Amino acid sequence: MMLHPVGIVRSPIKTQAAAPKQGHEGGVDAWLEVDQSLIDALDGVSVGDEVIVITWLHEAKRDVLKVHPRDNRNAVLRGVFATRSQDRPNPLGLHPVTVKQIAGNRLLVGPIEAIDNTPVIDIKPVLRRFPA
Repeated sequence: MMLHPVGIVRSPIKTQAAAPKQGHEGGVDAWLEVDQSLIDALDGVSVGDEVIVITWLHEAKRDVLKVHPRDNRNAVLRGVFATRSQDRPNPLGLHPVTVKQIAGNRLLVGPIEAIDNTPVIDIKPVLRRFPA
């Protein structure tokens, strides 16, 4: 399996320690720089759209299988598949955000908790089910 980043996060958050646990808990607006060769893939993305940004959490530990949820040492250890921990065998981040601005191959999105220089693996629209 080979993954190729489609872009990179340009964020004012520079370290894991400075990042909130989730975007809605103090995330910021950040630019996603999409590879120029993929600009046609942005066709149809609009300001106001809700999207899920999938990232590769490049500073995560890949050998961790159990964690204290939310780094709370009083919480019982749980398997990483039962948590949103960044440390996991395949450290994919899922970030539900709103597109706030589009400038060429750059999307301003937020709120997002990803740190600066995090690789973007994919961008997907949020799908809503509507009653018939």
